[in-house]
Amino acid sequence: MRKTALILIIFSAAMLLLLGCAAAPAANTVERDSDIVTVTFDFEKQSGYATNQFAVWIEDANGNFVNTLYATKFTANGGYEKRPDSIRVWVERSGLANMKDVDAITGATPKTGALRYTWDLTDATGARVPDGTYRFFVEGTLRWKNKVLFFGEIALDDSAASVEATADYTYAETDDQPALTAESPENAMIGNVRASYIPAY
Repeated sequence: MRKTALILIIFSAAMLLLLGCAAAPAANTVERDSDIVTVTFDFEKQSGYATNQFAVWIEDANGNFVNTLYATKFTANGGYEKRPDSIRVWVERSGLANMKDVDAITGATPKTGALRYTWDLTDATGARVPDGTYRFFVEGTLRWKNKVLFFGEIALDDSAASVEATADYTYAETDDQPALTAESPENAMIGNVRASYIPAY
């Protein structure tokens, strides 16, 4: 009798364990209740002064600023006044001088590697933006006046999408520094910029 009861207990425990495993979601399944856009790129940290500054932001199809996803802390926390060429496009378009909560979108310069920034489809006030086409930007200060601006458009609709950005490089000399060229190693600071729209599931 005791053997039968023990066998039944072991069998019941095994069945409960199996049922629990079958009911559990897969480890790589993440449920979200809202759409997102991710902006990804490869970052190679540069040595030396006046480099490694970048910003990631969104504008609408008419060129109106929508939201900042990330900006390096040095520039956003006043460095743009000391070094006015640092991510200058973002500083101008974001209205940084009037931005109240700068710390919410800033961080230290990251280490070399693949970076990922997420947009939850809200504007700078936290309101959900309407569906439509939006522009994504990644601006990087390569060294002094030398910079790169990556940009592309992505549509918020019913299907997932992935778009590669176009790069626009600007090379310029300073009083004591020559301009970079297309062969300069600093061009590797930011590359492979892509935005992906991921609908909720």
